[in-house]
Amino acid sequence: MAIAKKKKRFFEVEMPIINKETPLQAYELADLEGRNIIYDLTRILKGKNLIMSLQVKIEEGKAVASPRKIQLLPCYIQRMMRKGTNYVEDSFTAKCKDNQVRIKPFLITRRKVSRAIRKALRNKAKEDLIEYCKGKTSEEFFEDVMRNTIQRELSVRLKKIYPLSLCEIRILAIENPKKRGE
Repeated sequence: MAIAKKKKRFFEVEMPIINKETPLQAYELADLEGRNIIYDLTRILKGKNLIMSLQVKIEEGKAVASPRKIQLLPCYIQRMMRKGTNYVEDSFTAKCKDNQVRIKPFLITRRKVSRAIRKALRNKAKEDLIEYCKGKTSEEFFEDVMRNTIQRELSVRLKKIYPLSLCEIRILAIENPKKRGE
């Protein structure tokens, strides 16, 4: 007896954070649950080399992708670095309303500065980002990083310590996502 073969089809997956849809191939809609999408945002953000990793969930018969990680590519950072400058980077976790996120800020000073100034910049950036994160959900936090609102606010605050030529969030990732029942 012949066995009927299943055929893969394309299903539209909504990405509400960037207001776009993308097709994914699967046998059934349920097969898309938990699948990861890596989406390049360079053209959307006008040359800022940002890659977003999303995870697909099935909600009410639709496939919806929510962000898991945003990463600034190293080639963008290399393009921004100049001779005679210092950079400051850090890595820490912060608690949002719904998730815990790993934040890695990246700051470039205009000139070479002392270690004390770099430490002050690092500490102030960490303090401000943790405070900002407390009142937001992880989804809102991802949107603010993409819209560059956090970076602008942070740059203005850090300017009082030392003016920066670049203030970016290099990596923003959800550490351990909470389950729906929690």
